[in-house]
Amino acid sequence: MSLALLLATRFRRFKNVSGYLSFISRSSTVGIALGCAILIILLSVMNGFHKALEDDLLAIVPHVEFEAVSGSLKDWRTVVELAEQHEQVIAAAPVIRLTAMVQQQRRFHGVDIRAIEPELESRVSRVQDFASSSDWQDFYNDPDSILLGAGLAATLGLEKGDGLLLLVPQLGHETNANRAPQRLWVTYAGNFSFGGELDYRQAYMHLSKAQQLTGSIDGANAVRLRISDVYAAPHIAAELGYQLEEYAYMHDWTRTEGHLYRDIQLVRTVMYIVLVLVLAVASFNIVATLMMQVEEKRAAIAILKTMGASDGLILRTFVWQGALNGIPGALVGAGLGWLLALRLPTILAWWEQLHGSALLASDIYFVNRIPVHVLWQDVVLVTLVALLMSLVATLYPAYRASQLAPAESLRQA
Repeated sequence: MSLALLLATRFRRFKNVSGYLSFISRSSTVGIALGCAILIILLSVMNGFHKALEDDLLAIVPHVEFEAVSGSLKDWRTVVELAEQHEQVIAAAPVIRLTAMVQQQRRFHGVDIRAIEPELESRVSRVQDFASSSDWQDFYNDPDSILLGAGLAATLGLEKGDGLLLLVPQLGHETNANRAPQRLWVTYAGNFSFGGELDYRQAYMHLSKAQQLTGSIDGANAVRLRISDVYAAPHIAAELGYQLEEYAYMHDWTRTEGHLYRDIQLVRTVMYIVLVLVLAVASFNIVATLMMQVEEKRAAIAILKTMGASDGLILRTFVWQGALNGIPGALVGAGLGWLLALRLPTILAWWEQLHGSALLASDIYFVNRIPVHVLWQDVVLVTLVALLMSLVATLYPAYRASQLAPAESLRQA
């Protein structure tokens, strides 16, 4: 093997190698390096969106939720106890979901209200992490207060301590257009800033206040669950749902927000396909380079064979010669891609500052930046695929070189 590597190195340094052949050889190395670097960066961005989905979106969206088919749950405490007996359920908490109109002076805006028990809610979501400590504390201490999304609060032009009028349809009479909505005064305690549409359409109020509206003392129309394995949410929802002694809708995040996860997985799958195709195209240059080198080295191959070189030695020599193009390209590309992926947030921040506009609008997307999460598994996978493709590309030219007849090669040289 050491002799084959030595011969491959000498062939690469041979002075009679044409400039065109040298250019093709270098371009194959550059192509593999660029392919590896770009794909590592793209996969790291996809990993970043995947991690943002888990850490940010699912921090406020319930993993699993059981909602009463009509009215309130008969006994939400029983549902909580049943759910928390499951080994993968971290915590459960009651909630009353309402749709209302917010009126502030002459401004009206529709809002989805989640009536929660702040102490219990902190076990199943991290809504408090998206509000300032003072806003959350004011909301926590005042049962007559409401916490609005930052976008909705800005639209209404609210200041802390302002009074708000909620217009809530009377439950059980939604289809009666002549029935006047219930009116409820609340105090604006502050806002939460999550990002995306939720900042413009969601609000939180105290469970006790919503119970007054619904006329259900100590009632709740849904129970929210936080689970350890978010990707097992459909299975856990079905498993627990069939154990309930009352009719309830079974919701999980894959139904409400699953399109985001599916989009990320689809793009990630496309990236893996592109990985193979891009590296395959780059490897074609190795095939072309080696085929031309085989023709150029006919005389050298014939001399080696007349000196006793075996077909296997010639084959290994040209495999090594192709590998000397692929290995540096894969390693340099992996290192470059890893470094650029780590620096990508800084580069994009500079680009946004230069152009004065954000790449992701905070009022549309649940993240206002391009997230990046570099996984060593992706770096290793891209590098191994690049090495494998470059190795496969050497086999046919190396085989052709090993089958050359010495006498015929010397006659044609």
